[in-house]
Amino acid sequence: QVQPVESGGGLVQAGDSLRISCEVSSPVFSNYAMGWFRQIPGKEREFVASISGTGENMIYADAVKGRFTISRDRAKMTVYLQMTSLKTEDTAVYYCAAKYTLRTIVTPTTLHEYDYWGQGTQVTVSS
Repeated sequence: QVQPVESGGGLVQAGDSLRISCEVSSPVFSNYAMGWFRQIPGKEREFVASISGTGENMIYADAVKGRFTISRDRAKMTVYLQMTSLKTEDTAVYYCAAKYTLRTIVTPTTLHEYDYWGQGTQVTVSS
């Protein structure tokens, strides 16, 4: 069992960049597909991006494609979400999720596919 821990959220202006991180302390980090989701009050949690255990495959929601980049560092057991050209509509609590799988090329995109969730980090984009 792992506990993802997010960090790096904050308040930025529209057009700025921000990188958030998620640490997963596990000796089998490569067996976890990782995802980022976000949620605003009153709405369902939505998929943002995911990356396979090998780091070779990534997939993004249409709303962030071309602006956000997901990556992972095996040595640091950390997943990153680099966000650029931020918009006010990107304001949300961002959650990191981990899915244990021996299929190290998969990129899960739905909530129910993930096994472990972090507590979330707030990202606020002001106009």
